[in-house]
Amino acid sequence: MEKTRINLDLLLPEIPDERDRCVARIISHLQNKRGIDKIHVIPAGENQKAQLCFHYNPSEISLNEVEQIAEKAGAEMTERYGHLLINTTGVRHPRHARVIEGSLRKQQGIQFVAVSGTGFIQLEYQKDVTSTEAILQQIKKEGLRIRNVDDFHTHPQQTGKEAHAAHGDDTHEHQHGGLFGERTELFFALICGGFLGAGFGLSFVNGITSYIPLGCYIAAYFFGGFYTTKEAIEGIRKGAFEIDFLMLVAAVGAAVLGQWAEGALLLFLFSLGHSLEHYAMEKAKKSIAALASLAPKTALLKTGNDLREVAIDALKQGDIIVAKPNSKIAADGIVVKGSSSVNQAPITGESIPVDKIPVADPDMDPERAGKLEAQYKVFAGSINGGATLEIKVTRIAADSTLARLIKLVNEAQTQKSPTQNFTDRLEKYYVPSVLILVAILLLAFLVVDEPFSASFYRAMAVLVAASPCALAISTPSAVLSGVARAARGGVLIKGGKPLEELGALSAIAFDKTGTLTRGRPTLTGVYPLNGITEEQLLEIVIAVEQLSDHPLAAAIVKGGTERLKRTVPAAASVTAIQGRGIQACYNGAVILVGNKELFIEKNNPLPDDITATAESLEGKGHTTMLVQQNDRFIGIITLMDIARDDAKDTLAQLTQAGIRKMIMLTGDNQKVAEAIAKEIGITEAWGNLLPEQKVAAIEKLRTTENSIAMVGDGVNDAPAMAKSTVGIAMGAAGSDVALETADIALMADKLGNLPFAIGLSKKARRIIRQNLVLSLGMVVVLIPLTILGIADIGPAVIGHEGSTLVVVFNALRLLGYKK
Repeated sequence: MEKTRINLDLLLPEIPDERDRCVARIISHLQNKRGIDKIHVIPAGENQKAQLCFHYNPSEISLNEVEQIAEKAGAEMTERYGHLLINTTGVRHPRHARVIEGSLRKQQGIQFVAVSGTGFIQLEYQKDVTSTEAILQQIKKEGLRIRNVDDFHTHPQQTGKEAHAAHGDDTHEHQHGGLFGERTELFFALICGGFLGAGFGLSFVNGITSYIPLGCYIAAYFFGGFYTTKEAIEGIRKGAFEIDFLMLVAAVGAAVLGQWAEGALLLFLFSLGHSLEHYAMEKAKKSIAALASLAPKTALLKTGNDLREVAIDALKQGDIIVAKPNSKIAADGIVVKGSSSVNQAPITGESIPVDKIPVADPDMDPERAGKLEAQYKVFAGSINGGATLEIKVTRIAADSTLARLIKLVNEAQTQKSPTQNFTDRLEKYYVPSVLILVAILLLAFLVVDEPFSASFYRAMAVLVAASPCALAISTPSAVLSGVARAARGGVLIKGGKPLEELGALSAIAFDKTGTLTRGRPTLTGVYPLNGITEEQLLEIVIAVEQLSDHPLAAAIVKGGTERLKRTVPAAASVTAIQGRGIQACYNGAVILVGNKELFIEKNNPLPDDITATAESLEGKGHTTMLVQQNDRFIGIITLMDIARDDAKDTLAQLTQAGIRKMIMLTGDNQKVAEAIAKEIGITEAWGNLLPEQKVAAIEKLRTTENSIAMVGDGVNDAPAMAKSTVGIAMGAAGSDVALETADIALMADKLGNLPFAIGLSKKARRIIRQNLVLSLGMVVVLIPLTILGIADIGPAVIGHEGSTLVVVFNALRLLGYKK
């Protein structure tokens, strides 16, 4: 059996990522082909795009045939299926989103559709049955206005004039606009309440005809029922009997019975609750939409000595732009001139400005920018400090970290959580059941000795009590608020599923290098021997190592210079000894710096005391370098990829948050792993692991733990992250792979953001549970009370609408969650 890999973007160029349904389709389609044993996805990695791996039998099918049938299948899928992410205005709340979703799902050719309460629509369609234009027309028929369309094959950030030109659209109107603009529905609800109060007060005034209070109640019905009637009619047109219809029937029933005050109270509280639902959704939406306003619309482009203002869309990779003091940076890039502190909080959530300095080579290829340290890189939307910076653009506007973050957050809004899927399924059967129950209660007078009016009144009270308003808003409002708050804190959570799952973790697996450690060697010890001082030893080693381009040499020079607090002239006659060390001349002596193998190979036996010291240090996880001057050993230098400064404190916080098992997965030897684990508080250290063994380790852990997260950089750890319950990428700002492969991305390269994300998720889970208990509990209590006649329409209205308001404001608490 042999293997071959083919890049997914070559087979399926239009899909958003490897989790798309078309990937499962192509695997299913090719799995049973002659000679092909197995096909699986290999997530994107460092310098590697997502791939399909084919296991095939060369005696039955050739490599060329495998590639041909894969390309043919990919072309067929691409020709057959299209993908859209559409930003609309006019979706008023999650129930309205569900109605639109159901209506679009019935359209021929639409394979999948998800609509968020904030107006984003993600769908997949068959190109031979329908088209983008037909879908957009259908969305407009639903009463929505299209702001932006991303077909995953063009730049996603088409807004403003471009969107207008593409779709002939007017985006400034609001679906509930009117006399008072966007707040018309709220004002109508308040006017309804005013007429209700006036009618109720006037009913107690002697000498006033009963028609005056009645007129006030009728006016209250008009203002309170205006939008309720509008939405009920829209729902009925689409074959959906939503909550608005139930409330309208109950209000009309109360009026028929002469209970005008109770009917007006119902419409007042229902319309007020509706408008506050819209307020909650708009608040979450605006919190997310604020991301889009971070990037400036123009940039100062430098050409020679001239500066001119251009639109950010006109910038090209390699252009030089100028960021003036206290202004927003217009594009992702590398600093080529100037030094300044940059506030990256809008992108990464870091509260402290980050110092930026120019790269050593201003002419370096922009493609290499991703491998540079944070001090050289800047992101669009971050805010420059008090000095001017010149920046070489490394990404065009549509591909910037901010643009990708906005797109992914928008997609996240359409991803439903397990709880939301449950409540949606429940409501699907619940509303028809309520209508059947009400119909039965209307006929109670045939069985029970009571007039029809009493049966009708009881049925209307049950109708109010049983309507699942609070249930419908309970989960989506919490999920959107949680995603919005996370985005503001520099954490990308891709929908309700990872938001809920993150808070249920019992164990976390960490990659070591770059996640728990700094990811680069650091000088940790200087041990002079045979009468040499520490300063003399450092001077000799720095003089020799500054001539080497090895990463260990760079670490020795950097750390040694910081300790000496002065520069040292370079040695001469340098010779690199591959894999062993370096030789040079300094102050008339021959200097050798290298590992133990260097001296053993030169038949230069190590003294027992030096061997014992080196082995002791190596047992603690240090890399040792021996230093020899002529034939005399003068010292030992140790290096180590040391733990991050915040690692120990972060792991302690995670323990307090209820994470009972934390495992380090690393390719380093077991002694190094255990040394670092002991230092920072890791419960288990698994060393000597190859990348595929990390995947097996995650699979093993999933058999013993309820849920497990994998935390890494999203590059080398992508396969293991894909196998975990929740994949968490660190330092995702500027990394396409980290953003796309992880369920949750910590934008800053800070481990300390992980407790914030888990704490937010735990609070979101609590709020979702509270909302479910409150909404379902109120229904469970009110239905028996109204059926038995213990409670009438008044208490039912107050209980029903009161629970809705509590659920909404409870969810909004997530927007104020503190780190």
